[in-house]
Amino acid sequence: MKPQAEPVVHIDDERFKVTEWRFAPGAETGWHRHGHDYVIVPLTDGTLALDLPGDQRAEAALRQGVPYSRREGVEHNVTNAGPAPLAFLEVEAVGDPLHAARLATMERLMQGFNSRDLDLLMDCMAADCAFHASAGPEAEGTRAIGRAAVRAAYAAVFDAFPQAHWGEGRHMLQGDTGLSWWRFTGTRADGSGIDVRGCDIFVFEGEKIALKDSYRKARG
Repeated sequence: MKPQAEPVVHIDDERFKVTEWRFAPGAETGWHRHGHDYVIVPLTDGTLALDLPGDQRAEAALRQGVPYSRREGVEHNVTNAGPAPLAFLEVEAVGDPLHAARLATMERLMQGFNSRDLDLLMDCMAADCAFHASAGPEAEGTRAIGRAAVRAAYAAVFDAFPQAHWGEGRHMLQGDTGLSWWRFTGTRADGSGIDVRGCDIFVFEGEKIALKDSYRKARG
């Protein structure tokens, strides 16, 4: 039996977990799989022996103060292969729960449009919400202010396009502002088709969307 490396947790919050790993000569972590992206900051020089899946083995040289990063999903057993004690900091990017929840809201909103589910759409919207359509008489397009007006505006989209699909969706988020890209294909009420790309800019209030501001390409 090898001695066990000693983990000392310095920070453990909703965004980061910072653990100092202390290894006596020959000490190991035991097999584990990393559930998050992480950065290693060596506190000493040293050599790590790595047991990898499939009976593979490797070595990694540590240099004090020289960091390196790895992605989520790494699986291994780590052993101090040198004659002296070693230590490093493991900084895990645990993530921001609100950030993840907002990304999930944008995905659910797209699902709601594709399933023509008004209840699901409104569940994504904040108590005080607004929708700026991609066209209309004002600089912002046609504005719908308040939950009742937003629901009616979403229903009008379904009436205008009996067949509609928002595909190729991508989402990103920076602070309280979200951005979704999509390709809109469908059929208008008069039977003519549409195939354009567009985007939505979102302003969030908590996990919900306070403003959906839509933009669509115009075919020439």
